[in-house]
Amino acid sequence: MTLYQGNTRKMSVSADSNNIAQYALPIGDDKINMNALIGQSLKVVYGGEIHCVHCGTKTKKSFNQGYCYRCLMKLAQCDTCIIKPELCHYEKGTCREPAWGEANCLSDHFVYLANTGTIKVGITRHVSDGVSSRWIDQGATQAIAIMRVQNRLTSGLVEMAFKEHIADKTNWRTMLKSQPEQVDLAALKESLLEQVEADLDEIIEEYGFQAIDITNTPAIDICYPVKQYPEKVKSINLDKELTFEGTLLGIKGQYLMLDGDRVINMRKYSGYNLQVEIA
Repeated sequence: MTLYQGNTRKMSVSADSNNIAQYALPIGDDKINMNALIGQSLKVVYGGEIHCVHCGTKTKKSFNQGYCYRCLMKLAQCDTCIIKPELCHYEKGTCREPAWGEANCLSDHFVYLANTGTIKVGITRHVSDGVSSRWIDQGATQAIAIMRVQNRLTSGLVEMAFKEHIADKTNWRTMLKSQPEQVDLAALKESLLEQVEADLDEIIEEYGFQAIDITNTPAIDICYPVKQYPEKVKSINLDKELTFEGTLLGIKGQYLMLDGDRVINMRKYSGYNLQVEIA
């Protein structure tokens, strides 16, 4: 038996050379290789304490997936514009943390299409080419970059145009239930670009030709370590159910899949002090 204990963070993700999602759960000073636990039994106990993922302060309630209320109110990464990038207000001089905004919002972003059970449009900051951690976090089995834009505000404006024609949200239950059918994302991308051409012209007119760069990269397939999908998703709530145990059958998005059709969103419990016992 192996025992880990400490405050957790969202699972760190990456993709190997075969585009198979790799997961590690940060807990205390350790990182658990979650892929290696598929098919094994584990037990998780929540001890009742939550510590803010930013400042470490003990908090009675978690806000925005792991923050204390004070950090929720003061950090740029917790501002409304993170959820709605079209509301980015750095240029107005009202960013909560200008240095953070410069590093995270004034850098290149991608607008993309992803297959998460349904097709959605989304944005992600450009960190490196290849499989984006954002796509893995959303449980996408396919993704394609539509364009590269100069900053977060522009990505939000472009996303708004696409949202008139396609969803921008992931249905997490649909994402967890099965492996979705393949979609020709390249063809869909071209079709959508035609539909938003007038909107893109307006953005270019206001922000210049350098604001938008249509990409030419192919769609990427992503695989997940799943032995068995749940037939009827039953979500575990650690605030009500302090302990759970069972066999780990798969991981997709930020969710662990357990026997009995149970799933748990580990990102939701960032900052929670957990004890993880592996048989």
